[in-house]
Amino acid sequence: MSGETVRKQTPPRVPPNLDDYDKTYEAFSWARARTKLYGLPGGRGLNIAYEAVDRHVASGHGEAVALRCVGRDDSVTTVTYRELARSTARFAHVLRTLGVGRGDRVVTLLGRCPELYTVVLGTLKNTSVLCPLFSAFGPDPVAQRLRLSNARVLVTTAELYRRKVAARRAEFDDLEHVLIVGEGAEELPGTVALDALTAYASDTFTIPPTSPDDMALLHFTSGTTGTPKGAVHVHGAAVAHYATAHYALDLHPDDVYWCTADPGWVTGMSYGIVAPLMHGITLVVDEGDYDARRWYRILAEQRVSVWYTAPTALRMLMRTTPRTGPYDLPASFDLSALRFIASVGEPLNPEAVLWGRDVLGLPVHDNWWQTETGAIMIANFAACDIRPGSMGRPLPGVEAAVLRRGEDGRAEVVDGRVTLLQEPDAEGELALRPGWPSMFRGYLNDEERSRAAFAGGWYLTGDLVRRDADGWYWFVGRADDVIKSAGHLIGPFEVESALMEHPAVAEAGVIGRPDPVAGNIVKAFVSLRPGFEPTTATRQELLAFARRRLGPAVAPREIAFDQHLPHTRSGKVMRRLLRARELGLPEGDISTLEGTEGSA
Repeated sequence: MSGETVRKQTPPRVPPNLDDYDKTYEAFSWARARTKLYGLPGGRGLNIAYEAVDRHVASGHGEAVALRCVGRDDSVTTVTYRELARSTARFAHVLRTLGVGRGDRVVTLLGRCPELYTVVLGTLKNTSVLCPLFSAFGPDPVAQRLRLSNARVLVTTAELYRRKVAARRAEFDDLEHVLIVGEGAEELPGTVALDALTAYASDTFTIPPTSPDDMALLHFTSGTTGTPKGAVHVHGAAVAHYATAHYALDLHPDDVYWCTADPGWVTGMSYGIVAPLMHGITLVVDEGDYDARRWYRILAEQRVSVWYTAPTALRMLMRTTPRTGPYDLPASFDLSALRFIASVGEPLNPEAVLWGRDVLGLPVHDNWWQTETGAIMIANFAACDIRPGSMGRPLPGVEAAVLRRGEDGRAEVVDGRVTLLQEPDAEGELALRPGWPSMFRGYLNDEERSRAAFAGGWYLTGDLVRRDADGWYWFVGRADDVIKSAGHLIGPFEVESALMEHPAVAEAGVIGRPDPVAGNIVKAFVSLRPGFEPTTATRQELLAFARRRLGPAVAPREIAFDQHLPHTRSGKVMRRLLRARELGLPEGDISTLEGTEGSA
C-alpha cells in the first residue's frame, strides 16, 4: 500500500466552515454554555461528578458504556454509567464515614485502572478535592506533593505504597488514611483495603450543595525555579471542559474516544476523564504501556473515532512508519472509524501534521493550553484548514493577546500596565483575559507566585508567540527558553521543527550556549532515526540543511547527537536540563523527568 493513505478523511461536522466559526465566536457566551449542563437537582449548585456521571443516569442513559478498559493482557471489561454512578456513590460514602469532607484533599497514586475513575468522581461527589499524582513519580516528588497538598487521604496500590510512601509516612502530618486498591493492605501497617470499606457502603449518594467556586481539583506543575506549584481549580470548570471538548475535539454522543495522557496529569484528568464523560461518550482506557502495534490494534478493535494524544507519541509512531512509506504497520489495521486526531502537551511539529495526513489519512489538529488554564484555549478546529505548525485560533469565549516583552523575554510591565502588540507576526508573550470558567484560582498557599501570574488585567502564560494576519497563533518558545544571539531573538521550537524535517532526525532539543562574541549561539541536541549514524558527515549535513532552511542568523552553529534526550513525563524535551548539563549547572527539579524515579 506504499504511497497511499489508509482511509479518506471523514468530513468534519462542526463548525462546518470558517465563517461559521466566526459567527459562533461572536455569539458565544459562557453563561449560554452553562445552560448545556444540568446542575444539581433542586438548584443546589454545580458538581463535576454529577455532570460526568449521574446526569446521564437521570436522563435515561445509564446503560450506555462509560468505560471500556483494555487490560495489559488485552482483556476488555466495560463499565456502564449506572455502574459508575453506584461505585462512585460507595466511595463517597467511604470518605464520609472516614470524616473526610468538603475541601479535604484526596490524593491518588494509581495507574490507569478502573478504580481510579471511581475514586476521582467519588471524591468530587463528596465535595472533597482530588489531587492526582503520576504513578511513575519517585519517592521524593510524591513526598513533596503530599506535603504541599495537605493530603488527608492517599489512594494507591500496595506496590506503589511500599516503594514510594511507606518509608516516609511519618513526614506527612495531615495524612490520616491510606486506602489500598487491590490486595496487600493486610501486610502494610497503617493502610486499609479499599474493597473492605466499599463492600457494605450504599450505592446511592446525595451530593451536597456545591458552589461553582468550590475547590475541586489540585494539579501540581513544576516551575523553572522553586517548589512545584499547586494550581487550584473549581467545580465551575465543568462549563469549560464541556464546551471546549465540543469545539476543540469535536465530541459527539456516539463517539468512542481515547485520550492517551495519564490521568496523573491535567490532560489525562480534564480530557481523559471529566470532559468525555460529561459528553456521555464511551471512553477507552488502556492499562498497558506504549507499543506501536498495540496502539494501532486498540484504535482498530475498539473502533476509536476521536483520538487525543501527544506529539511525543506521534513521533514514536513516525519512527516505525516514516511518511515516505510504505505504510505496512498502520495499513494492516482497520482504522476506518477514526475521524479526528488531536494533539497536546508540546508544540506539534509541522512534519507530524503531514505524517498524520499521509499515513493515517487524517491531519493532526494541534491545540494549546496549560495546567493553569484548565481547558483548551487555542485550537485547530475540525473544519478549519490546518496551518501546519500553528497552535490554531482562540476558542469561543477566550480572549487572547500578544504582549510586548522586555529584555528578560517576559511581558513588559510598567506601572502595572502592559502593551498589546497589534501588528501581524510581532512576537511577544501570550496572554489571556481572565474570566473563563476553568481558569486556576491561584497556587495553593503561594500568594506571591499567584500574583506574579497576572498583570495589567491579563493572565501571563510565559509562552512566546506570534499572531499572523488571519488570527492564527504560532508558538515561538517559552520566555525563559528564548535564545538571544547576535541581537536576534531565536525561538528554539522553530529550529527544532526545521531539523525534524530532515529524514535523519527523530527528535531535537535546542538551547543557547554562551558565546563571548554573539552572547549565545544556538546548539542543537539531536536523536537520529534508525539507519542513520552519528558521524561527522551527518552533523555537517544537518548543519547545512538547517542553514538553508533558517538562514545563518537562526540556524544552529553546533549539533550534538544524543539518543536519550531528557523528557518530562508529558513528553516535552527538557531544554532546561539540556542547558544545565551543557553548562555544568545544578539540574534543579527533575521530578517530572521521564524514565527515572526523579527527585524533588
